Amino acid sequence: MATQSAEETRASERARVLVRGAFDLHVHVGPDVPPRRIDDVTLARRFAELGLAGFALKSHYTSTAERAQVVTGVVEGVEVIGTLSLNQAVGGMNPLAVEIAAREGARIVWMPTVDSPAETAGRTKPRPGDKVPQWASLQHELRELGLGIEAVEVTGEDGQLLPETRQVLGAIARHGLILATGHLARDDTFAVVDGAVEEGVEHIVVTHPEFTCQNFSIEDQVALAERGCLLERCLSTPFSGKTTWEHVVEGVRAVGVERSLFSSDLGNPDYPAVEDGLALWADRLLGAGFDEDEVRELIVGQSRRLAGAEA
Repeated sequence: MATQSAEETRASERARVLVRGAFDLHVHVGPDVPPRRIDDVTLARRFAELGLAGFALKSHYTSTAERAQVVTGVVEGVEVIGTLSLNQAVGGMNPLAVEIAAREGARIVWMPTVDSPAETAGRTKPRPGDKVPQWASLQHELRELGLGIEAVEVTGEDGQLLPETRQVLGAIARHGLILATGHLARDDTFAVVDGAVEEGVEHIVVTHPEFTCQNFSIEDQVALAERGCLLERCLSTPFSGKTTWEHVVEGVRAVGVERSLFSSDLGNPDYPAVEDGLALWADRLLGAGFDEDEVRELIVGQSRRLAGAEA
C-alpha cells in the first residue's frame, strides 16, 4: 500500500461540514470474519457525533440486514443499511438468499466480490514471497479444510446471463433494491448491467470501477453511465495505490457529477478511520477543482437519494 502522510489522513473542518448528512454506502466493520478497525455500534455513534446520516454494512460472507436494524435501533439519528454479497458463503448466485435478505430489510445486493471469477488470488496457489490478501488467505484455509470455494459465475461460456442470475436480478427489481456490481470483470459487468435494465432494476451502482480486477477504461465508464449506472468511487482504491487520484477525477469529469457516487470502502485496520472517509474525499475533490456544490452533490446528494432519505 502506498504510504500516506499525516495530512492525507486528516480531514479539514471545511470538508467535515460539507459532508454532513451523507451516507457512506460501502464500509467494512466488525463484527466480521477479517479483523476490522471499528465495530458497527461504535461507528454509528461516531457518525452521529459528526452529523453523518448513516452507512451500509458490507460483509463478503453474510447478510447484514438483521444486524443493521439492531444498530439503527441502538444509536439514535443514524440509519444503518443492510446488504448482501453473493459469494459462496450465501450460496453464490442464489435468488433465495436475495429474497430472504430483502424481506429482512436489506437494501443493497452486491454481485460476487471475493468469489468473483475476476478475483483469482484465492484460487491460485501463492508463490513464496507473494503478499496474499487477507480474504485470499481465508479462501486457501477453507480449501485446505475440504470446503470448495469456487468462483461464482454470472454468465455461461457463451457470455449470456445464467438463469439464476436472471432470477437474482428479478428479485432485486421486485423488491426495489440497489444492485451493485461487486468485483465482476468488464464483460460480466456489462452483461449484468444490461440484464438488470431489462429486468427493471432502477438503481445500478458500478462498484469501484478503478479497482485492480476491473480497471474499466474511461470509455467503458462512459458507456456504463449512459446505461443509467452510478459509478462508485471508493476512497480505499486510490489510497491503497490501486489507482491514482488523478484517474478517479478523470472518470468523474468524463461521466459527469450526476453519474458519480463517492463512498469510502474503509474498515481495513491499515486504512484511515472509517468516519473520516467521506470528509477525506471532500478534501481531495476540492483540491481537484470541484466546487462546494459539486462536492455536496457527489457525496451527500447522491448517497441520500440512494438511501431513500429526504434531500
